[in-house]
Amino acid sequence: MTDSAIADIELFHVALPTRREHKWAGLQEAIGGYVIVRVTDQTGRAGWGEAPVLKDWGGDFGRYFGESPRTTVHVVTHYLAPAVKGCIPGEIAELHARMDRAVKGYPYAKAAVEIAAYDLAARQLEVPVHRLLGGASRRTIPVTHSIGLLGFEEAEREVAQVAAEGIRTIKIKIGVSADRDVEMVRRVRDTVGPRVALCVDANQGYATPADAIRTFRRMETCDLLYFEQPVEGVARLAEVARAIDAPVMADESAWNSHDVIEIVERRAAQIVSIYTTKPGGLYRAMEVAAVARAAGIICNVNGSVETGIGNLANVQLAAAAPAVVLSCVVPVSTPAEAQKGQIAGIYYKDDLIAEPMRLVDGAIELPTGPGLGIAADEEKLRRYQISRR
Repeated sequence: MTDSAIADIELFHVALPTRREHKWAGLQEAIGGYVIVRVTDQTGRAGWGEAPVLKDWGGDFGRYFGESPRTTVHVVTHYLAPAVKGCIPGEIAELHARMDRAVKGYPYAKAAVEIAAYDLAARQLEVPVHRLLGGASRRTIPVTHSIGLLGFEEAEREVAQVAAEGIRTIKIKIGVSADRDVEMVRRVRDTVGPRVALCVDANQGYATPADAIRTFRRMETCDLLYFEQPVEGVARLAEVARAIDAPVMADESAWNSHDVIEIVERRAAQIVSIYTTKPGGLYRAMEVAAVARAAGIICNVNGSVETGIGNLANVQLAAAAPAVVLSCVVPVSTPAEAQKGQIAGIYYKDDLIAEPMRLVDGAIELPTGPGLGIAADEEKLRRYQISRR
């Protein structure tokens, strides 16, 4: 039945074991302790979503705020679930209207519910989610591997291995101190050579535009693809964009389509990093992509190192949005059984999906199954569950 309404919503707080610590400037807690949402229709068919929430992650100057597993469980249980029960899963605009009437904000919680509804609607229709987003613009998603804030020698070992495994773009987390950042970029470039693209992400780590500009000029001889979110604030971002030759990417400054309009007006960035979660789900992420494309801004898809459930949504978005032309900073979600020592795009020792994503020549092949494309592994969900509501 394609008109079977939402009957039930369950939440699972899980924590996956990480392969190694993965941090960036301003992040104080470990990745992977996220909330999984299961939305069930009247026939018992289920769709899955994820809220990769981090209390330390938010927009410029408190404009948006961190969410946590505890806030997500509370908001979904007390506001969103009662609001969307009885809604047809494929009626996404109505789903969002109901959620927005129930509570303002909390885009990650709303995204988890919405993505589960998309998954369920697509499974009802026996099509992949990208068909509901307009169809696939590409069927392979090049992967950017992020090394986080590692030490020099560990970073050198990791980038050498992922390059050997076929990764063609590497993101270097910076924003710690100028000398450390410049040295890290130099070492990574020396290790991987000229054939691997490098980009840097400061996560708003530099105190002033002048600090960011001086630091970038010291590392630009390493041929960097872009400079991601060097400072906090759109006006400050614009100062950096005017001063350097490489493109500036907005991430923390670009949560939704309204933010992108401001970025365009101020000429603050040439690239926008789109998330499934920051705008509140796939529906509004496609709005972000449409505004960016109309303004001539190119995009990638990024995230908060989701488990396989949330990352499948990343891949569906990256396939469907025409503005997404860059390599995407998404995991290569891989259950433990399929891990044979490879590390390219792998941040966890295990995962919550029944099959691994296929990485071929540095790119994820778009899954062809219905819904998000790969089924959730409910046994793994129980294994890594902290609590259930």
